[in-house]
Amino acid sequence: MLEVSTVLVTGANRGLGFEFVRQLASAEPRIDHIIAACRNPEEADNLKSLVEKNDNVHILKLDVVDYDSHEAFVTEVDKIVGDKGLDILINNAGIMIITDVDKVTPKEFMKNYEINAVGPYMLTRSLAPLIKKSQRKLIVAISSGAGSITRTNARLGGFPAYKASKAAMNMLTRTYGDHLKADGVTSIIFCPGWCKTDLGGPNAMYEPDFSVSNMIKNISTLTPESDGTFINFEGKPMPF
Repeated sequence: MLEVSTVLVTGANRGLGFEFVRQLASAEPRIDHIIAACRNPEEADNLKSLVEKNDNVHILKLDVVDYDSHEAFVTEVDKIVGDKGLDILINNAGIMIITDVDKVTPKEFMKNYEINAVGPYMLTRSLAPLIKKSQRKLIVAISSGAGSITRTNARLGGFPAYKASKAAMNMLTRTYGDHLKADGVTSIIFCPGWCKTDLGGPNAMYEPDFSVSNMIKNISTLTPESDGTFINFEGKPMPF
C-alpha cells in the first residue's frame, strides 16, 4: 500500500511514465497530487484523458535538459504540492540510442548521456528542497539492466551510448543520493525489465502495466535501508 500525498513522474506522456501516472491516479489510499511531466503537454492526449477523469492528476511541461526552465518548473510543482512537499520523484524520462559499437558517434553518446543521466541529476538537485520537506522523501530512478557493467554483452551491436548513459544514471543517482541521505532521503534504482514500449519494441517480454504494478508494490515497501540499491521490478538485486 502506497501511502503518500504527492508524486512526480517525468516522461509521463507514454510508455512506463504514462503507466505510472495511470496506476497511481486510481491508487488506494488516494494520492492527493500526481504530477505528470512531459515535453509536449499539448500533444499528450492520453494524459489529458486521465486529467478529465482524475482531478488529482496535473500535467506540467518539462524538458529535463532545458536547465534554464527548471527553476520555473519547481515553482509550479511547489504551487501544487504546497507544505506537503514532494514525497516521490520518479525519474523516468529517457531515450535509447542503439547505434552499434562501430557506428556510434560522439553526438549520439553525448545526447544519450545528457538526457538519461545529466538531466535527471540536475532536475533532482532542483527539486531536492521539496523532497526533503515531504514525509516519504523518495527518489526513484528508472534505469535498465543494460546499465549493468557486470551483465554487459554484445546484444544489438552493443548499443554503447545507451548502456553507458544508464550506467551513468546509476552512478549519479547514488552519488546525489549519498548527498541527501543525511536529510532522510532514500534513493533507489529500478530495472523495469524489457517492456513493450516505444523504446522496448513489440517483441519485449513484459507489458508496461505488469512491470509498473510490480514497481509500485516494491516502492511501497522501501525503507531507508534500501537506499542506493539497484533492483529489478520484482525487487530482486541487480548487479551494478
